[in-house]
Amino acid sequence: MATASPSVFLLMVNGQVESAQFPEYDDLYCKYCFVYGQDWDPTAGLEEGISQITSKSQDVRQALVWNFPIDVTFKSTNPYGCCAAGLLEVQSASGLVAMPVKGPQIVLSVYGPDVFGNDVVRGYGAVHVPFSPGRHKRTIPMFVPESTSKLQKFTSWFMGRRPEYTDPKVVAQGEGREGKAPSPLLPPAPRQVRAWEWVGPGLG
Repeated sequence: MATASPSVFLLMVNGQVESAQFPEYDDLYCKYCFVYGQDWDPTAGLEEGISQITSKSQDVRQALVWNFPIDVTFKSTNPYGCCAAGLLEVQSASGLVAMPVKGPQIVLSVYGPDVFGNDVVRGYGAVHVPFSPGRHKRTIPMFVPESTSKLQKFTSWFMGRRPEYTDPKVVAQGEGREGKAPSPLLPPAPRQVRAWEWVGPGLG
């Protein structure tokens, strides 16, 4: 007796990391990676990448323009896997039911040279991939870890080794932060990255 294969749905991400606003920095590049749960599998495209180095535009915006393409497809049998990302309408015996959706997040890391020419992190940020079809734009606030003392700040500046994450994917993990004041190690920053437009999901 043949068993029916479980139905899956596809989430297709197609777009670009467009530009960034880092007023105090220039000659920056960015990296991206995706964070997702065990119920998700990439089926096509690249899960991570690194852009070219770009300089500020000469207009009043002084934007750092990458237009860095992203193209990846995920499949899942369960719309759960990371942190809440919205609502998904699911057909049930009583009709359509809105379920909280958990799915892939994209994590962006921006790097650039310091005064000694060393590459140091200039910002981290993350955003969930929307589940609704069509075009979407997201502006991602960025932050950087900070040393807890002035001595550590001076030492890290002098040695050219600023605080940074060994694995940037921790940016997408929010466990244990609910209802707490922001950590002094993770201050908010005015820097922003304007993320891409993408299409998806598709049903398989």
